[in-house]
Amino acid sequence: MSEFAQILQRAQQRANESFLSYSGLLTPAEAFYIIQHIPQAHLVDVRSHAERDLVGRIPDCIEIEWQSYPHWVNNPHFLPALQRQVDPETLVIFICRTGSRSHQAALAAMAAGFTEVYNVQHGFEGEKNKFSARRGELNGWKAAGLPWINA
Repeated sequence: MSEFAQILQRAQQRANESFLSYSGLLTPAEAFYIIQHIPQAHLVDVRSHAERDLVGRIPDCIEIEWQSYPHWVNNPHFLPALQRQVDPETLVIFICRTGSRSHQAALAAMAAGFTEVYNVQHGFEGEKNKFSARRGELNGWKAAGLPWINA
């Protein structure tokens, strides 16, 4: 079995264990592997513009806000923007700060007819350190040492 197939199988198992209705739950490293090795796969960052500007960006990903800062209002243009930029038949991976909004985006994408929908576990910054309010140290994209640029 190929590395790609093994990653998707583990992601699907995590999703099943968590009773998720979308295709799978990827670790940040697995998501990075997929976008590096599967040219038609898309990583969609659903964090707000403010978060990306203040915390950092992931190079070469699609950026579509799920909610807008400062009032965290849902973006009514999310699905139309996603449908314009991503073929519903391709593999799409969602990421946010911690995995919560990207979970919501993944559910919406599945409901809209996207067929291969994944979420990144722990998101870009991950969980808070138990000794402080800092994120990005325990898990998530940044803690995994994956590429990102300071905005």
